[in-house]
Amino acid sequence: MDLGHEPGDRLMSFFIGKAIMNTQPAGKTVATLSGLGAILLWALLALFTTGTADIPPFQLTAMSFGIAFVGVLLKWVLYRQDIRPFFRIPGGLWLLGVAGLFGYHFFYFLALKNAPAAEASLIAYLWPLLIVIFSALLPGERFYWFHVAGAVLSLLGAGLLISKGTAFDFRPEYLKGYLAAICCAFIWSGYSVLSRRYAAVSSDVIGLFCGITAILALVCHLAFETTLWPEGVLQWLAVLGLGLGPVGAAFFLWDRGMKHGDIQSLGVLSYLSPLLSTLILLLMGVAAFSYSLLFGCLLITGGAALGSLKLIRAIVRPGRGG
Repeated sequence: MDLGHEPGDRLMSFFIGKAIMNTQPAGKTVATLSGLGAILLWALLALFTTGTADIPPFQLTAMSFGIAFVGVLLKWVLYRQDIRPFFRIPGGLWLLGVAGLFGYHFFYFLALKNAPAAEASLIAYLWPLLIVIFSALLPGERFYWFHVAGAVLSLLGAGLLISKGTAFDFRPEYLKGYLAAICCAFIWSGYSVLSRRYAAVSSDVIGLFCGITAILALVCHLAFETTLWPEGVLQWLAVLGLGLGPVGAAFFLWDRGMKHGDIQSLGVLSYLSPLLSTLILLLMGVAAFSYSLLFGCLLITGGAALGSLKLIRAIVRPGRGG
């Protein structure tokens, strides 16, 4: 079932260097760059979330995914797209999309509520490593030792950034939160890898999943939280930024990257997100410099370079298959 191609492919292809173009088909390169674009947008998540102050998490999820849905809805109207085929997608894809977007956020908030943020975040951030491992189950895909080594190295770096150099304290009373965080890691990695099974379906279908996620998050908000609206222009802009970027365009870009791009490289490169996020907070004066930050950055950078070794070799020696 071919629901069409993304309208921005030609424009993105214009900016791709010849060295990379020689290493893999143009379509795969564009898709990989799309996935990298999602990682870069996720680096803004902490900054925008900080700007939303004390807005309850499910309310913020409902608002940001609602903005994402309205954005893609305007695109459909502007380009007069026929979206009826999207409602005829397989039931498995409906389940995968909703479980991936809403399920991840539901268990992430559950993890943060029932375990310390540092430990819960580190466990949840196993998903890039799991993507690298699970990718071997896909037809025609395999990972090499440097993919796993790079992901593990980057995970250690992410641990330093998240813990700020202090020791992690895993305690039995937080088991519920730890299990929820493990669910996060498996849900997002499983969603990402299994997306390739539906490579023929346009990434525009993510718009429907965003709409359903917004509704489910609203239900959770009304059931568990007290509404707290943004105060002032800056907070509203932060919510808008979330909906358009890290919780909006990023999911469309990630979907295209997972369906058509270099899945192993994107898995390892995903650890650049906490690195760039920390650097942005540092530049904005929200975070303070520390040696744990420095060493964490070095570990993530080194892990990303190691995990991308195949791509680097192919660029240095184009035409030799990496």
